[in-house]
Order: sequence, then structure tokens, then C-alpha cells
Amino acid sequence: MAAEAGEALNSAEITETTGTEVDDTATQLPHHNFLSRLYTGTGAFEVVGRRRLWYAVSGAIVAIALASIVFRGFTFGIDFAGGTKVSMPRGDIQTSQVTEVYHDTIGSDPESVVIVGNGASATVQIRSKPLDNDQTAKLRNALFDKFQPKGADGKPSKQAISDSAVSETWGGQITKKAVIALVVFLVLVAIYITARYERYMAISALVAMFFDVAVTAGIYSLVGFEVTPATVIGLMTILGFSIYDTVIVFDKVEENTHGFQHTARRTFAEHANLAVNQTFMRSINTSLISVLPVVALLVVAVWLLGVGTLKDLALVQLVGIIVGTYSSIFFATPLLVSLRERTELVRAHTRRVMRRRSGASEKASESAESAEDEPDRQDTVAAPSKPAPSKPAPSKPAPGARPVRPTGKRKR
Repeated sequence: MAAEAGEALNSAEITETTGTEVDDTATQLPHHNFLSRLYTGTGAFEVVGRRRLWYAVSGAIVAIALASIVFRGFTFGIDFAGGTKVSMPRGDIQTSQVTEVYHDTIGSDPESVVIVGNGASATVQIRSKPLDNDQTAKLRNALFDKFQPKGADGKPSKQAISDSAVSETWGGQITKKAVIALVVFLVLVAIYITARYERYMAISALVAMFFDVAVTAGIYSLVGFEVTPATVIGLMTILGFSIYDTVIVFDKVEENTHGFQHTARRTFAEHANLAVNQTFMRSINTSLISVLPVVALLVVAVWLLGVGTLKDLALVQLVGIIVGTYSSIFFATPLLVSLRERTELVRAHTRRVMRRRSGASEKASESAESAEDEPDRQDTVAAPSKPAPSKPAPSKPAPGARPVRPTGKRKR
């Protein structure tokens, strides 16, 4: 607060001295380093003014995401696609060995063989097409005979090998319910934003939210992350986080632009850019605080314990937090400014601010030029000479008065 007050005072002093309106940050920018400007939110970072750059970056990201969704598709988990999953302790087992046993037993290759977890808790997970009971029992026996997995008591046990099966019908029902849940969530969020903010803010927030959905889905498609019910739950969680971050920025924009048309100090775009700067550090800190437990969840639940459900939940949250932070700062607010600048109110106000600044700049230039020309003018103008003393004019005698005779002697 003290820094902002000092900047406002310096700006006011410069305005009174030169008659030119000077932006608050322009006077203080040379004296502040990067971190100081970041934490004080002085408006030194031009986000809205470079919105064409951010539109290009965002458009490229969305294009890559959509292309990956169309051409690569998604890797759906067993709960969506159906199938059979067999798990057993890893020990010294290699995935190539498991694939060979599966092929010799079933006559085809499994869809995937992965190792989840680390150390003694690591497990081998085999995912395949739906198998009937006889095929599943045959596969379990073949795996036990080949690898002799040990149970909790440290002795070889068939109980160490577990299996689960999901039919395609059940997978279709789960998919339908997940889509319904996601649509209902988006509709409720849209209703809240529309009721809370004016039209252009609501449009910008909703477009940013769909941007988050598209990019997060595209990253899952591009990298090949498995989509599970936990992924859908995590997606709704990070969409809520993204909306929360956008609401923080929009609240500050709403505060800064309240009654903006009655002043000519800043344009609407400059008010919005200042709002982004003032909430910049808050958004970053919120994202960092949110990412830390997600990273801890990935390390503990996946790397140490090998819990696949927690892995799916943590992955989508990690991706979504990063995407949501980007969209709230570099996409939602610039889009809001672009929409508002199409209205006559904002256009007229911007022209008035520009005319005022142009007039003040011309006055300042004229004052500077006259100040430079003043010494030359003083040199060229000659100093006036002293007037010669003049003799007093003889006074006329008053009417009826006798003439004064000279006092000298009469000449004989």
C-alpha cells in the first residue's frame, strides 16, 4: 500500500508540474526490480496490451489439443471400455516376460502390461480384452506357475494374483453417467457466472472454462494418459479451481473499472491490465499451494504405494491447475477487454483518454520549446539606452500678471 501511495503521489506531482498525465508505473518502473513489480502489482507487466500474442499462443494450444483428440483419441480405462485386469506382486518380474506368458496362454497379446508403484509395493497390472472365467483361471494358473508370486506371509500363493472384469455394457453406463455429471456441472457453473457478472464477463469466463476442458483433454490424448472415472472427477475439480481463479481476477477488474467512463486517467484496457497485475501474485501463489499436495499425492500414492486411482486423480489435477492458471491470466481477461472494446461506451472513452493525453503532450512540448527559446530571445533583444536629460520648458505667465524684469543692471 505504501508503494502504491508513493507512486500515486509522484504521478500527481509530475502531472501538476508538466500538465501531462503520467502513468503510475512509468515513474517507478526504473527503480523496481522484477520481484518488486511482481509483488506490488504496479501494472508493469503488459498482458492485455499484448493480447494478440496470447490469442495466437492459446489458439495454437487448442489446435494441437483438438488435432490430438481427433486423430489419436483417448486411452479409456477398463471402467469405460470394459475388459479384464489381472494384478500380482512384481518381485523380479519383467513386463516382457508377462506378455510372453499371456500370449502363450490366451493366444493374443494383452492391451497393456505396466508396473505400478516402487519397491516392495510394486505390482504388475495386465489389461486385456474381456476374458471368460475359464480363460481368466487359465491365465492365473500360468502366471503362478511361471513367477510363483508371494503372498502377505512371504510364501508363494495363488491368492496374490487378483483379477477384475468389467463388461462393455457396464462401461457404457459409466461413460454415460460421467458425461451427464460433466454437463450438469458446466450448466450450473454457467448459471452462476451469468447471474454473478455482466454479459461480457460471463461470456469470457465460460469460454475460458471450455478452453481448460479442451486443452486438458488434448493433453490426455497427446500423452496417452488413461481416462478413468477418477479422471472425470478430477476434471470437475480443476474446472472449479479455474473458475475460482477467473472470478478473483474479474472481481478486481470490476473494482478497477467501476465508473471508468467518468474519468480520463486510464482506458478500460489499462484498468483491466492493472487488475491482472494486482492479482498476478495471488494467482501464482494459489496455484503453487494447490500443486504441492498434488505432487505429494503423485509421489506417495503412485511411486511409493502404487494406487492407480489416486494416480488418475492427481494427474488430471496437476494438468488442470497449470492450464487453469494460464487461462485466467492470459486468456479470460484479454478476451473480456476485446469484447468490451466493441461497445460504443468503451470506444468513446478510449478516444477521450487518447485526446486528453495528446493535448497534454502537445502543451508539454510547447512549454519545453518556449523554455528553450527564451535565452535566445533575451540575447537578440537590445537593452534600451538612457534618455538624455531634457531642459525644462519655460513657463507661460498667468493672465494679468506683470512680467518679471531681469535682476541685472540696466545698461546705460
